[in-house]
Amino acid sequence: MRSPIALLPLLLAPLPAAAASLDGASLSLLWGIPFVLILLSIATGPLLFAITWHHHFGKITALLTFLFLVPFTIAFGFGATAHTVAHALVAEYIPFIILLFALYTISGGILVWGNLHGSPRLNTTILAIGTVLASIMGTTGAAMLLIRPLLKANDNRKHRVHVVVFFIFLVANIGGGLTPLGDPPLFLGFLKGVDFGWTVQHMLVPVVLSSTILLTLFYFLDRHYFAQEGELLPQDPSPDSPLQLFGKWNFLLLAGVVSAVLMSGLWKPQHPGIDILGTPYLLPNLLRDAALLVLAGVSLAVTPKQVRAGNEFNWEPILEVGKLFLGIFITIAPVIAILQAGEKGAFAGLISLVHDSSGQPVNTMYFWMTGLLSAFLDNAPTYLVFFNMAGGDAQALMTGHLFHTLLAVSMGSVFMGALSYIGNAPNFMVKAIAEQRKVPMPSFFGYMAWSFGILAPLFILHTFIFFVWQLF
Repeated sequence: MRSPIALLPLLLAPLPAAAASLDGASLSLLWGIPFVLILLSIATGPLLFAITWHHHFGKITALLTFLFLVPFTIAFGFGATAHTVAHALVAEYIPFIILLFALYTISGGILVWGNLHGSPRLNTTILAIGTVLASIMGTTGAAMLLIRPLLKANDNRKHRVHVVVFFIFLVANIGGGLTPLGDPPLFLGFLKGVDFGWTVQHMLVPVVLSSTILLTLFYFLDRHYFAQEGELLPQDPSPDSPLQLFGKWNFLLLAGVVSAVLMSGLWKPQHPGIDILGTPYLLPNLLRDAALLVLAGVSLAVTPKQVRAGNEFNWEPILEVGKLFLGIFITIAPVIAILQAGEKGAFAGLISLVHDSSGQPVNTMYFWMTGLLSAFLDNAPTYLVFFNMAGGDAQALMTGHLFHTLLAVSMGSVFMGALSYIGNAPNFMVKAIAEQRKVPMPSFFGYMAWSFGILAPLFILHTFIFFVWQLF
């Protein structure tokens, strides 16, 4: 593999302006620097310059994105830049942010009113319910639905960080592993021909095993904190009142969101949709996004303002995610292209680790490589990269000797999104909502101390059970 420094001339070597897509085989790792800088700014900004970061993170992200686009345009031409940005927006960012916006808006119209007391038993029950719901309505939908009631139930407790951290582990990530509706990587596999039933059947044991271990660990940890002297505040910020549910119509709207997403994957029309600077905006996707916006608008129209006020609903969390991930989706383009180039690209050394000398897949490496890359990149394209690297034939992957390879890619892309705040979109939104509720969430690296300390042993156990011993 050539050194990135040796490839420096490639940064200034112009390509045809009408290039249809990025050639990852010819790209230097240096093109990933702006993306890495955005990640570092997210990680260090709140620690090193918290006030400046809080007020100007959008400008900082825009500047780093600009520092990518200018040299990229000089090197590859305006046409290639326009295509890259259009692809990032049309194929990835717009569907991503519209879905998040719809789920955030609709779930914000559901109010659990009353004083739930955040005991270990209640908290564990809410986490368990959210874990199940994540595979039915998606990790984002389940997380946005339950994070506010969970935070309110624990607003009279001194220790709350661990509650939110385990919520991210279970509801925002691992719980979505049971069906293609739960997490985008599995949905992409479904579109590529992986049977809905295969995912339900073969991801069941990993999801149940992970959830059982984490829920048990959480219960005893929460019980430890709950038993400490001074754990409960002298005055409960949420006075006792009967438990009531408001905004029930929004449950129908959430069902509409799930239906729209499922429709976009199952409907294969002859009409190709529209082309935007070389990136097709397929008709099912166009209708899905339009439907999601309509559903969000209906929620805003029919939900009483008092309900949203009871949730302390505002637009700051979705705006924060929208600004940061816009920069991430644009600057990540060359990184994904290099990954997709496989052994022809600058990541050849890493890619070669997933196959042995005879060309057979090393399933333990498929699991860890897919997972670790999904923790810091977009887990959906990472899933596709390793799915195609394993042959890309869904039937062969489901039934042949490659069965455990597909399982490794599926588990890695879904489970290890919990390792960082940016591993899965709901992680960052949950963090933002928790901080609005005055929960002192750990920093980027502080969260990773939690996640690696708790989840790495679990994933090592998975490695032996599913890929070394192959007990299932």
